[in-house]
Amino acid sequence: MQNNLASPVGRITVLGAGAWGTAVAIALAARHDVLLWGRNGAAMAEMAEQRENRGYLPGFALPPQLRIGADFGAAVAHVADALDAPALLIAACPVAGLRPLLEQLKGRRLPNVVWLCKGFEYGSGLLPHQVVRAVLGDAVAGAALSGPSFAQEVARGLPCALTVASESAALCERVVALVHGGNIRVYSSDDLIGVEVGGAVKNVLAIATGAADGLGLGLNARAALITRGLAEITRLGAALGGQAATFMGLTGMGDLILTCTGDLSRNRRVGLELARGKKLDDIVAELGHVAEGVPCARAVRELAARLGVDMPITNAVAGVLFDGDDPRAMVAQLLARDPRGESA
Repeated sequence: MQNNLASPVGRITVLGAGAWGTAVAIALAARHDVLLWGRNGAAMAEMAEQRENRGYLPGFALPPQLRIGADFGAAVAHVADALDAPALLIAACPVAGLRPLLEQLKGRRLPNVVWLCKGFEYGSGLLPHQVVRAVLGDAVAGAALSGPSFAQEVARGLPCALTVASESAALCERVVALVHGGNIRVYSSDDLIGVEVGGAVKNVLAIATGAADGLGLGLNARAALITRGLAEITRLGAALGGQAATFMGLTGMGDLILTCTGDLSRNRRVGLELARGKKLDDIVAELGHVAEGVPCARAVRELAARLGVDMPITNAVAGVLFDGDDPRAMVAQLLARDPRGESA
């Protein structure tokens, strides 16, 4: 996936030193001046000394040129003061952490904000771009960078294709110019809603397919869940204003297939463990990472009910996660639904 496009050297700050933020920082540090920020000062100092994020991405050396820091003001200034170079400020936190992170950015001079999180904010039901707008207003250009991507593979330098979506064509061009290169290919889109909905709901469906696989229901069942899951994503996305074609692309079908079938998927692992009879709290504690499909399932169920959108797989997953339903009962509930046309 190599390309011959020249990429300007830019200044990039990644806010969030989890697995995905670290992987992105590793990949971009080969071509840009990158600073990786984390809120835990002791952990960041340890990371800087060991040149490895042993807490969230063990086994991957941090490039010597990658800057590591815990000073939030210095991290933001790293890009805000870059008048002589293209700059990106990348928020690499979970959806639940996006609003608190943005609150720290209020009133600061920002070049832009690009977010990597996928989901709906629980309580408000807002997509990430709506959270950004609610906190920062319209003065700062924002973009979602999403697509089928496991942190370990990106950190290893394996090929990856992503989509950047924004209402700002200029920001899309900047993200493509700075991120596209090496083994990362970046496409652009103006369908911010569609890109975010696809990235959010696929995590819920990965829990469903993980549970089905854990119950030994076979590849036929997995294919059915993925396909009908895509129909659910499309229905919700269209109700929110997304474009149907988006859900057939990287951030819809592509991300759905990867998350539902890849063994590196945390959400799929949640489903597998639920099928084995483990309690949700124990599963989440053992993961040590955020599985966005868990809080997203509750948020999507409530949102779909308000909008009158039929999402039976999502409702079944939420029932297992939050209502005490048995995974086998989830399957029986889905099979017992009345027959209908496939396009319904």
